[in-house]
Amino acid sequence: MTMWRYAAGGGAGAAAVAAGMMLWSARDAAPAAVLPQRPVQAAPGIEEPLPDRVPEATARTREEKRFGRYDKDRDGRITRDEYLVSRRKAYAKLDANGDGQLSFDEWAAKTTAKFAGADRDKSGAMSAAEFATTAVKRKPARSTPCPPPAAAAEEG
Repeated sequence: MTMWRYAAGGGAGAAAVAAGMMLWSARDAAPAAVLPQRPVQAAPGIEEPLPDRVPEATARTREEKRFGRYDKDRDGRITRDEYLVSRRKAYAKLDANGDGQLSFDEWAAKTTAKFAGADRDKSGAMSAAEFATTAVKRKPARSTPCPPPAAAAEEG
């Protein structure tokens, strides 16, 4: 009874591998696009021609960029105060009356507002449908878009 599931899964997997190999070999066989070379000309009002090559930006790792965001005084070190800046800003947003202390109501203000918005009938309790509106909205995974069908047909 369940044997056909294994056979169908194996066949689908083999078909996917074969399709991937065909796409990979077609990509390697396609000639690289070559841009025509034009002589570099000086812009109007400028005597010297533009350089042949534009200097490239340095490749910084994600961690180097993150370090740079925290190191506000650019001394190559992150102090405790620099590290806590984002937390202080978040705390200040929650501290509605600015007294430097968070009450429970200040801390829970976002959740309280979310509850009030979801409780459409203002009954003081959420139904299953009202509760469903409070689910966290997940960002879709980033993916590389496929070329339009016309462009894919021209390459092959």
